[in-house]
Amino acid sequence: MKKVNYIDLGATLFVPSTHKNLEDILNAQKYPELKSVLIDTEDGIEDEKYEVALEKIQRVLRTYDKQKLLLFIRPKNCDGLRELLSLEGIEKVDGFILPKFSLSNAKEYLKILEKKKFFIMPSIEGSELFNQAELYELRDILLPYKEQILLVRFGLEDMLRQLRMKRSCEYSIFDYSAPASVLGTFIAIFKSAGFGVSGGVYPCFKDDAGFIRDVKRDLREGLFSKTIIHPKQIEITNELYKVTKEEYDEALYISKSDKALSAINRKMAEIKTMKPYSLEIIRRAELYGICDFKE
Repeated sequence: MKKVNYIDLGATLFVPSTHKNLEDILNAQKYPELKSVLIDTEDGIEDEKYEVALEKIQRVLRTYDKQKLLLFIRPKNCDGLRELLSLEGIEKVDGFILPKFSLSNAKEYLKILEKKKFFIMPSIEGSELFNQAELYELRDILLPYKEQILLVRFGLEDMLRQLRMKRSCEYSIFDYSAPASVLGTFIAIFKSAGFGVSGGVYPCFKDDAGFIRDVKRDLREGLFSKTIIHPKQIEITNELYKVTKEEYDEALYISKSDKALSAINRKMAEIKTMKPYSLEIIRRAELYGICDFKE
C-alpha cells in the first residue's frame, strides 16, 4: 500500500457511478487540479440503476490508467463492498468510503478489508453520533486498523435529519448549538486518538461565499479534506488550503528544531508538542502552495 496522508485528499469530488463523464474525470482530462474523487454506488444513485452502475464501474476499471488522482468508491453496504472487490481491476482503486458505519456493521466491514491494500474512510451517520459511549466503542474498533484509515467522516445531513433540523446557507453548522455539541464531541474523540476527521458537505453549491466560510471554519475546527458536490469548488478549496508564509516558516523551524521550548512569532512553543501539526502545515504547503496572507 503506497504512502498517502489525508492532507493529500484535498477536495474530494462526489461523482455518482452513473455519471456520463466518469471516464474523463478519472483520467484527469476534465478537472486536472482535482486530487481525489469518490465514485458513489449508494445514496447518489437510484436503486434500480445499481446493476447498471456496477457494470459501468467494471468497464471503467478495465481501461483506467492509474495516475496521481486518488480514487475511492462508496459501496452500497457490506454486500456491495464484496461485489466491488470481485471486479476486474479493483486494485486500481485507492480505497473505500464505508457508509452508515455503525456498531452493527463495523466489524463486518473491517473484516472484509482486513489484510487488503486499500485505504478506509468510515462514515458514521447513525444514532452513534449522539452517544459518547458508542463513539468510543467505534473508535476502539477502528484503532487496530489505524494504518489503513485515512480519515473518519461524519454524516452531516444524516445528523440534521435525526435532529429534525434544516441547515441554512447563511450559517456554519457550528453556529447551531446541538450540531456543534455533537461535532465537538466527535472531533475530540477521534482526533485525540490520532485519526483525521474530514469536514462536512456544504450543500449550497451556488453559494461560493458560503462555501469559503465553511472551509475556513473546518480548518479552524481542525477538520481537513472535504467532499464537494460541484467542480467549481475544486479551485476554491485548493486556494483555501494554502498556508501563509508565517505559518510555513514557523512549521519549518519547529520541524528542524531540537529545543524543548522556543519563542516563535510572539508565542511560546513546546517543540515536541507542535511537531505533528507543523509537519501537516509543511505538507499542505508542498501540495497547495504558500500565500502572503489570509483574511
